[in-house]
Amino acid sequence: MHRPPGICKTARIPALTVALALSCAAASNDRGNWRDTLRDRLPLYGHRNWIVVADSAYPAQARPAIETVVADEDQTVVLQEVLRELANSKHVRPIPYTDSELKFLSDEDVPGIEAFRQSLPTLLSNPLSLPHEQIISKLDEAAQLFRVLIIKTRSTLPYTSVFLQLDCAYWRADSEKKLRARMGTGQK
Repeated sequence: MHRPPGICKTARIPALTVALALSCAAASNDRGNWRDTLRDRLPLYGHRNWIVVADSAYPAQARPAIETVVADEDQTVVLQEVLRELANSKHVRPIPYTDSELKFLSDEDVPGIEAFRQSLPTLLSNPLSLPHEQIISKLDEAAQLFRVLIIKTRSTLPYTSVFLQLDCAYWRADSEKKLRARMGTGQK
């Protein structure tokens, strides 16, 4: 193989190392670090960002704005901690989504699904329910402009991922509607 003068095989190793590090930057397998990642990202996040507490088979998505971390813990424990962090936040509040498929699963097909389903009302108030593919599409669309954090748990129950779309905690939809109406009329 012909190499330009002054270039040896070992000079390519640091470049390869940097390239690999950058390609893996959006995924972390440090199982104890998910809490730190959440706490680091939360002050940066605002309305239109998402946090997902997912089951273990949730796929690693390809968009660079989607960061995946692994939590080797029970899904409800992780969800409780995420919701606690969000409740302590003054700038964002979660709008929860669950997969509509969850309603149709039975313990006969998925042992343990009924207990999980019964635990959700104690954790989430009135989650919106959409088919799984529609929620994935929402994430994909959001990730074109905004960041998404996915925390994979050790859960092996299908359709149990909880999707938290972040919204502004101090400015509500009704206030925005009034503002837009005033702007439309030109009144202050």
